[in-house]
Amino acid sequence: MAQDKKALLDLPIKVVLSEQGVSHFISRNQKLARFRMADNVEESGVALTSFAPLSLQSMILVDYISKIEISMPEFVSSRQEIMDLSKLVVYSLLYKQFDREVRAVLLSSECVHRWNRANAAQLIDEKTAMTDAQLRTRMANRAPLIKQARTEILRPIYDHIVNDASLSPEEKNVYLLMTEKLLNRLSLFNWYIIVKFYKKDGFSEILSSIRQIIQQYMEKSKIAEYISLMVIELALNCENVNMQKMAKDMFRDDDDEGVNAIFDPKKRKMIIDELAAKHEFVYISWKLGGGSLSIGKQGRLQITLYNKSDEFQEFKESIQNKTAADLGKKNLIDFYNELSNDGGASTDLGLYYLSYLDEACRKVNVKFESLVNQFAARDLTVINLVFNF
Repeated sequence: MAQDKKALLDLPIKVVLSEQGVSHFISRNQKLARFRMADNVEESGVALTSFAPLSLQSMILVDYISKIEISMPEFVSSRQEIMDLSKLVVYSLLYKQFDREVRAVLLSSECVHRWNRANAAQLIDEKTAMTDAQLRTRMANRAPLIKQARTEILRPIYDHIVNDASLSPEEKNVYLLMTEKLLNRLSLFNWYIIVKFYKKDGFSEILSSIRQIIQQYMEKSKIAEYISLMVIELALNCENVNMQKMAKDMFRDDDDEGVNAIFDPKKRKMIIDELAAKHEFVYISWKLGGGSLSIGKQGRLQITLYNKSDEFQEFKESIQNKTAADLGKKNLIDFYNELSNDGGASTDLGLYYLSYLDEACRKVNVKFESLVNQFAARDLTVINLVFNF
C-alpha cells in the first residue's frame, strides 16, 4: 500500500477544508489560505508543496477535508506520486466506510439491544455522544482485552488468507496488511462497544458480522490500484493533448510542424515552461463524499480531470451552461474511441485499465459512472469518475 511507503510526497496540492476542518483550524488560531480552484470557485484551506501522507489521511478520516486538487503542466515526472496520492484518498474513504458499517452492525446487535432495554438511562445508539478523551478514559487498562478481541476477530481470516492456494504470496501480504489497517483505523467508539460486550452472551454475532465486513473491504481494496492507474492514464492523455497543441504553436515552422517536438528533451522543456507561463495546466481533483451530515453520500468519491487555460471566466461559463451548443457528453468508452479515431496516442492501455476497473467495481458492489464533457470551441475536456462505495 504505497501511501505508507514515503514519509513525504512532493506534490503541489490545494486542500479544501470542510466546515469541521475550518472550525478546527480557526479554533487553534491557524490562518487559512483563500485560493481559486479550477472551476473558478474560491475556497478556504491550505496549499502545500509537500506533505506527509499519513497526516493527510488523518485529516480525511476525521472529515476535515472535502476536496483535494492538484494542477501541473506535466505529470510524467510525478507519475508515482500522483498514483500514491490517489490510492491514499481511496483507501481513506474505504477505512471511513468500513468504520461506519461496523458501527451500524454493532448498534443493531442483540448485545446492544439487550443493554439498552436494561439501561434506559445509558443508551448506546447513534445519539450517544462521547469524546475521544472520555472514551480513552473509559478504556484505560483495556489494552490486553482489545488485543484479545483483535486476535479473535482476525484469526480465521488470517488462516483463510494464508491457506488460499489461489492467492500469490504478494496478494496474501496485501490482504493481511489490509485487515490490519482496517482494524487499526477503527474508531474508539467501535472498540468501546466491542470491548464492552467481549465474551458476553451474543458476542459471536458481533464477531461474525465484523469478519464479514472485513472480507468485503479486503476485496474492495483492489479498486484503489485500478483507480490510481486510470487517473494517471487520463492525466497523461490530457497532458499529451496540451503539449501537442502547444508544440504545434511553438514549432510550426519545423518540418514536422511540432508533432514530434515533445519527444526532444530540450524542446519538451521549452514546451513545459510555456505551458506553465500560460497556465495551460491539467487539473485533477478528488471530491470526498458529501460531508458527515450528508446521508447516503459519505461513501461517494468524485474524481475530475480537466485541461484548462488561464481564461477562468470563459471556462466557468462554459461549464455552468449545461445547454451550450458546443458541449458534448459521452461516457469514458466513447471518449477513448474518439481518441483512437482521431489518430492520437494508443488508447489500448486506458481501455485495459477501464475494463479492469469497471469489472472490479461490479464484483464488489461499488457503483461506478464516468462522464466526459467536451467543449469544442475551447478544445477543453472535463472527465468525471464517480464512485459510490
